[in-house]
Amino acid sequence: MIRLMLAGALLFGSFELTAAQTTLRVGDQKGNSQAVMEAAGVLKDVPYKIEWKEFPAAAPLLEALSAGAIETGLVGDAPFTFAAASGAPVKAIAAIRQTREGLAILVPENSPIRSFADLRGKKIATGRGSIGHQLILAALEKNGWSASDVQIAFLAPSDAKIAYTQGSVDAWSTWEPYVSQEEVLFRSRRIISSEGLTPGLSFQVARPDAIRDKRAELTDFIRRLTAARAWSLNNVDSYAATWGRLMNIPVAVPQNWLSRAKIRIAPIDDGVVADEQGTIDLYFRWGLIKQKLDAAEIVDRSFADAIAKAGL
Repeated sequence: MIRLMLAGALLFGSFELTAAQTTLRVGDQKGNSQAVMEAAGVLKDVPYKIEWKEFPAAAPLLEALSAGAIETGLVGDAPFTFAAASGAPVKAIAAIRQTREGLAILVPENSPIRSFADLRGKKIATGRGSIGHQLILAALEKNGWSASDVQIAFLAPSDAKIAYTQGSVDAWSTWEPYVSQEEVLFRSRRIISSEGLTPGLSFQVARPDAIRDKRAELTDFIRRLTAARAWSLNNVDSYAATWGRLMNIPVAVPQNWLSRAKIRIAPIDDGVVADEQGTIDLYFRWGLIKQKLDAAEIVDRSFADAIAKAGL
């Protein structure tokens, strides 16, 4: 019944396609948009082709988008800011809101580190410009520390995992599903989360030429993603089971992640713009970006109605 209601919600605003079926090239991160859309059953009868490409983190996804290899994708607010400041052709077209427990600094189960204060002089792995990097900077700022008070090892998630497991770094600042994977399977501990430190914001982003040339496809995709996320809030067990099978990971991992994340799609509104401006300002203060951007200029609010209707 729920899937039928979702399918009905997607009927409004239908569009005509040219005789030759179009393709929307979509970038995704591990077990994210594609997994929830498949679980919710909203990928049936899509009137265009979706070409999925999965990336281990936002940085390579944004590189692919900048190069024109994909047209839209899911990224965190921090790497989006990094890309926009570098001049990448990218705009945020929808926001992803969730609780903030899933962005955290982890330490191994037997580590003597018990609080952020214990990290002074220690080595933390994360991705340059990632939301993990953002969390470290926000925590340093809150504690009145300087950049030299910790050592940051900039590593991709796969390399960070190896370094963390082998003990060549003391902690790992990372995001979901990596946080739940470490907590559930390896008993890692979160010494801080991003609660009270960062907005916990992600974006569906798109190239400006895709917004211009494939607006109908992007609008339809956003509607389906919004509907899928709305479904997932009330079907955590079903979604976790599907996600676990797709990723070949024990279901306890996605159950841990999804039961606390409460992920939903939100329109680009004044609150989202203000939160993004906060991320821009943080990165500018720490010298990660050289120019202070205006958040309102790197977002596109024109998809807000489609999101609001699909989220009903």
